[in-house]
Amino acid sequence: MRAAIAARSWRRISLVVIVVAWMTISAWQACKPLPPGLDTSSAWQPAAPGGVSFIADITAADAYGRPVVSQAIFDQALAIVHSARSFIVLDYFLFNADRLATPAPGAPRLLSAQLRDALLQRRREQPGLRVLFITDPINARYGDRASADLQQLRAAGIDVVVTDLERLRDSNFIYSGLWRLAIRWWIPGGHGGHGDHGGGDHGGGRGWLPNPLDESNTALSFGAWSRLMNFKANHRNVLIADDGHGRLVSVVGSASPHDASAEQSNVAFRIADAALPALLQSELAIARFSGWQGRVAPLPPAVETTQHSARSAIAGPRVQVLTEGAIRSAILQRLNAAGTGETIEVAMLYLADRGIVEALARAARRGVTVRLILDPNKDAFGQARSGIPNQPVASELVAASDGAIHVRWYRTHGEQFHTKLVMVCGAQRLWAILGSANLTRRDLGDYSLAADVAVDVERTAPLAEQMLGYFNALWSNRAGLGIEYTADFGYYADPSQLDYWWYRLLEGSGFATF
Repeated sequence: MRAAIAARSWRRISLVVIVVAWMTISAWQACKPLPPGLDTSSAWQPAAPGGVSFIADITAADAYGRPVVSQAIFDQALAIVHSARSFIVLDYFLFNADRLATPAPGAPRLLSAQLRDALLQRRREQPGLRVLFITDPINARYGDRASADLQQLRAAGIDVVVTDLERLRDSNFIYSGLWRLAIRWWIPGGHGGHGDHGGGDHGGGRGWLPNPLDESNTALSFGAWSRLMNFKANHRNVLIADDGHGRLVSVVGSASPHDASAEQSNVAFRIADAALPALLQSELAIARFSGWQGRVAPLPPAVETTQHSARSAIAGPRVQVLTEGAIRSAILQRLNAAGTGETIEVAMLYLADRGIVEALARAARRGVTVRLILDPNKDAFGQARSGIPNQPVASELVAASDGAIHVRWYRTHGEQFHTKLVMVCGAQRLWAILGSANLTRRDLGDYSLAADVAVDVERTAPLAEQMLGYFNALWSNRAGLGIEYTADFGYYADPSQLDYWWYRLLEGSGFATF
């Protein structure tokens, strides 16, 4: 009898110890300090006239459902690659040739191969060129396969770094605590990795489980599936290089060189010099905490001279680099400062962060005009989705503002409205921010890596007119005969309380994939 009681006591004690360990690990990993170089908020830097340009990729459909595609982002990125003489640093979330299960009509652009071949060609033309390519473990399906593209880059002497996601905070803290405590020790590469591994680029996994992100129909091994379920990533989409004339140049935006994403709508800035050293240092920090021990060529002396001369260009835009949680802080500051007569305009793939949602509602109550163009969240790499989070969030905002917040839906046809753009426009100035960050807990809460660039420019400047003209064209369907970019709010309105609370549960618990 005593032995049975003692056994039950030990089982209870063991259970308590396991639960306490689980909770302790989960709490620490969700709040631990970030690696150095993240959560960057650079000083504002003036840009020379013409030093910042806005680029948009737009996909729509004509009256017959045929795709109408206009692309320029990777044209600019490839031109930068072909001009570099000293170094190139790239950081792209998606870099692979995966295709949609049901391809869209026409011939999609093979972005991954175009970028890969451009890098290989430039290395042959400039043998002294140093190239650093940072990417996410998703491109090797979290260890299930080796990436042929990355292997070719390595063979050409290009430094490839797969981001060590273990160093980031846990967004899916309930699952990740259990994963760290009991699962990671039993899978290959589950206890971390650096450099060329950093989450697995070795290949060899046998897939039998469904991919919960619905990126493809390819099954995942248990090891890959268990790593993916941590729901954190390097979401950055950045290219920085010298321009061949002693200056820095960059393309920062929402677009990845990913074949299945080739027809998505995206936005980017092309920037010369201003604030780019801060972004470059942040990229090198990611590479270093992922095990990279190399170096890029020293910056040409002309970089400092160009920046000092740019400071005298008062009429030009000001530029600020923001990453991770600093993006949320900057957006909230601008939304909360907007007043009567000003306009907030948002074009976004995912809108879910509660602080941002509440700030938009408060702005509308203060008399600020708020207009949102949102993806309906019905397509993700060609697969059906539930409309969460945008449909219930948009319905909440319209109801809470008594219709003062205006929403239109981008008309997608299998692709996504992958744009991430926020603008606050007053009578004299326009503040705008764009990049890879969705307005979600994962991207704004210091869980995933994200990089944005903010600009502050005179309302009448060509850059401001171009950005506002882009938004107005989509909002008002200013296009050729038969093309409609956006649809009325009622088309995808979702007042369902079940969907609303389901979104809140997913976002708050960390189980959201958005």
